[in-house]
Amino acid sequence: MKEWLRVFKNGLSIENPLTILMIGLCATLAVSTQVQGSLFMGIAVIFVLVMSNTLIAMFRKVIPDEVRIPIFIVIIAGFVTIVDLFMKAFFPPIYAVLGIWIPLIVVNCIILGRAEAFAYHNTVWLSIADGFGMGTGFSIVLVGLAFLREFFGSGKIEFFGTAILKMPAGYAPPTILMMFPGAFILFGFIVAFMRWLSERSAARKAA
Repeated sequence: MKEWLRVFKNGLSIENPLTILMIGLCATLAVSTQVQGSLFMGIAVIFVLVMSNTLIAMFRKVIPDEVRIPIFIVIIAGFVTIVDLFMKAFFPPIYAVLGIWIPLIVVNCIILGRAEAFAYHNTVWLSIADGFGMGTGFSIVLVGLAFLREFFGSGKIEFFGTAILKMPAGYAPPTILMMFPGAFILFGFIVAFMRWLSERSAARKAA
């Protein structure tokens, strides 16, 4: 269990796919204009990561090394199709917002990278931990960035058309936060903050 927790925590901190490994940025910057859409994207990535890691780890000993990448892509594409059809059927407004970014999970570097770097070389149990950890680490940063962009960039947070949090009357939102330059600036602050926390934690352990 300790090993499982260690692998899970790696995805949240020292191997966070966004703030440390810097992969999956295209989708992150594109969908992080709304907390609602970002939350669903995060859940989708967690599902695909866990399920694809599990299946690849189960059959890693019988997957030929020469064709492993095409097999990984087929497995990932299968689970992405499940997510795509599920969201299209039950959450059409969210699906309309996320659009092409759901199918593009297939080529997300986080998913394929973990299949190649971890699931193909480890047990099912640890691969599940890696999927949960990496997916959760990705989701936390994604939703955090979306909150900052939507709240300060539009002056409110909406869920299914209802504002659940609003800025005071008279607030003039800087629209740059809803654009890519604003996303890059905020993401830079998030990376700096996460690394400061990591260094502080490391200093405490050393002391």
